[in-house]
Amino acid sequence: MQNDQLTIVLIIAGVLLLALVVWALTRKKRTDDLRSHYGDEYDRIAKEQGGRGAEAALREREERVRSFDIRPLHRDEQQRFGEQWREIKTMFVDSPREAVVRGDLLVTDMLRTRGYPMADFDRLYEDLTVDHADVARQFREAHTIALSGDPTTEEMRRALNHYEGLVDEMLRDAAPASQDTRDGARDIDLRDLPPAERPADGPTMPVSRRVEP
Repeated sequence: MQNDQLTIVLIIAGVLLLALVVWALTRKKRTDDLRSHYGDEYDRIAKEQGGRGAEAALREREERVRSFDIRPLHRDEQQRFGEQWREIKTMFVDSPREAVVRGDLLVTDMLRTRGYPMADFDRLYEDLTVDHADVARQFREAHTIALSGDPTTEEMRRALNHYEGLVDEMLRDAAPASQDTRDGARDIDLRDLPPAERPADGPTMPVSRRVEP
């Protein structure tokens, strides 16, 4: 009888231990997935609210964003925003401060057009991290520079680079049939930005320029 009872106890203990291991592994995978997706944003929230608090906050973000009607840009919107962005990069040579401010406004307009609610910047940033975590962090840094009182030229150049990352991602999310707006793009330093180039033949097309970090 005692042997039977001991066997039952050992079986129950084994089942409980197995359940605990499965729970721990499941929780670790969930944490690893969130950290992989959100990067520094997960660590920042976990530092403030703990691991469980970070998971709850990020899941709440995801549920909120799923309720939005986020759509890709239409082809005409893609072209319009692309042209405006090229104008802003050209403007940086003579008016870097104005270019950064206009870049911030352009990115905000693109997000509004795609369906992101414009409550306040912090909420917009949180919403953007759900599907665009990397560029969301760049957007936050660029926005901080745009609002600063007296940014240096290098800070403004960095801000414009950050805006460009978000602009490129928003344009890539446009109509699937459209060609990637960065096809044939070449790197160029904003400090030496020439006028728009013309191909050897065919219609005039603006050349996409990538800002040097």
